[in-house]
Amino acid sequence: MPEARTPAQIEADIVRRREQLAETLDEIGVRMHPQTIIGDAKARVASAVDQTAGRAFVAVNRLVTDVKDGLRHEDGAPRIERILPVALLAVGVVGLLVASSRRKR
Repeated sequence: MPEARTPAQIEADIVRRREQLAETLDEIGVRMHPQTIIGDAKARVASAVDQTAGRAFVAVNRLVTDVKDGLRHEDGAPRIERILPVALLAVGVVGLLVASSRRKR
């Protein structure tokens, strides 16, 4: 059979629960404050941008390495038969860009 609580015990329990409730409400107030919400959103966006930029850097770095490796022989000598078409393509693209920009003016 549960023991009967004294009025002092009941009052102490009420005071403790009020303090816990006040702490909980303060915590909710901090979490729901607009500056806290904005700060959390900024942190999530910054993290997502960092991850995306990191992945993009790795992908581009891998692509550049693969292209460089494709333009050299195993001993490191340049492969003229592959470099020449790439160079001609680059010159052609630059020429098209220059011609396009002159037409717009």
